[in-house]
Amino acid sequence: MKFSFFMMPLHDPRENPTLAFERDIALIHLADKLGFDEFYIGEHHSGGWETMPAPEMALAMAAATSHRIRLGTSVLSAPFHHPFHVAERMCFLDHLTRGRAILGVGPCSLVTDKMLFNMDDKVLYPMLHEAIDVIVRLLESDDPISHKGQFWQFENMRLQLRSYQQPRLPLAMPSAATPENLELIGRHGMIWLSPANRVARSKMTHQERWNLVEKGAKTAGRTADRDNWRIVTNMYLAETADQAWTDVKTGIMRETRYFSSIGFEPLYRLHPEQTFDKFTPESIVEARDWVIGTPDDAIRWIENKIEETGGFGGVFLTANEWTSFEKTSRSLEMFARYVMPRFTGRSGSLADEWVRIEERWKSGKTGFDASGKPSNLWR
Repeated sequence: MKFSFFMMPLHDPRENPTLAFERDIALIHLADKLGFDEFYIGEHHSGGWETMPAPEMALAMAAATSHRIRLGTSVLSAPFHHPFHVAERMCFLDHLTRGRAILGVGPCSLVTDKMLFNMDDKVLYPMLHEAIDVIVRLLESDDPISHKGQFWQFENMRLQLRSYQQPRLPLAMPSAATPENLELIGRHGMIWLSPANRVARSKMTHQERWNLVEKGAKTAGRTADRDNWRIVTNMYLAETADQAWTDVKTGIMRETRYFSSIGFEPLYRLHPEQTFDKFTPESIVEARDWVIGTPDDAIRWIENKIEETGGFGGVFLTANEWTSFEKTSRSLEMFARYVMPRFTGRSGSLADEWVRIEERWKSGKTGFDASGKPSNLWR
C-alpha cells in the first residue's frame, strides 16, 4: 500500500506568503524523510487562500533536495492550458526528478478560478476529457500528431522531449462518482483519487464505481489495477484522542468557513438542512470521514476501508494547517512510525517476534535458567 499527500495548499491570507511557501517545501521534504510515497500540489489562481499558481515549479524546487518521493500535480487545471504545454512541462519535470513526476489533471473546482477565467461549468469536463486524450497521444507518440477537436486544433505537433519514465509518465485524476470520469480513468490507466467523505454526490457503492473504472479499462484493452486506487481523507494524530481534538478544532472550523464561502458547504453537512452556523468540528469530521485521534484510530479506519472497498492501492492524505507546523510534523511522524508499517509489512516480523517472547514470558518459559544463562527452552 502507498501513502500519499495532497496539498492545495491552504494558507491564511493574513500571513507572509513567502514563509508559507517555505513551509510547503519543508513539508514535502519531511514526507520524503518519513517514507511517504507521493506528494501532490494543486493549481489555484484566486480566492486568497489557495496560493499555488504553478505547482510544477514548487515540485521542481522540492525535487532538488528530496530523494525518493514521487511528485505530482493534483490537480493541474487542464482547461486553462494548451495540452501540448502541459505534456511538455511535465516531461521536463520528469527529467529533472529522474522519473518521479506524476501528472494529475482535473477540470478546476475552485469557483473563483472559474470566474477569473470566465469558464462555464458545462464545458469544463468536455475540455478536460479532450485535453487528456491529446496529452496521452503526445506522450505516447514518436511521430507528430494532428488534432481537430472541439476546443483545440493543431497540425503536426510532437514533443521533442519525451518523458523520463517509459513508455510514459503516469497520469492521475480525482473523481467522486462521475461515470464518464471513472471510465476515462480506466481507459488511460490513471491513478484514481477517490474522496472518502460520507456525503456522497451519488448513491453508487464503491464496487459500482470500481466497475466503471474496469469498464473503461476494458474498452482500451487494459486490466484495471486496484493499486492505482487512492482513498482521499484527512488525518491528525496525537498521543490521545483528546489531545488531537484540542489541537485542531479551531483550525477545522477556520478552514471549513473558507470552503463554505466558496460553495462547498453541502459537502460538510450531515443532513441537507444543516448550515454552517450549526457545524461543529465533530460533525464536520463525521461528514467528511476524517480521522482525528491516535494511530490505532487511523489503523482501524484503513482496515475498515479495505473491507468496505474490497481493496485499494493507497491512502491519500490532505495536507492542512489546522495547527502549528511542529504539531503537524509530530502527527505525520506518528503516522509514519505506527500506521504505515501495518500496511507495508515492514514491521510484521518484529511484531510477531515480540508476540512470541510475550507468550513465553506469560507461560513461565522465559528461556533463561536461575543463573541467567540461556536454557534449552530458548532453543
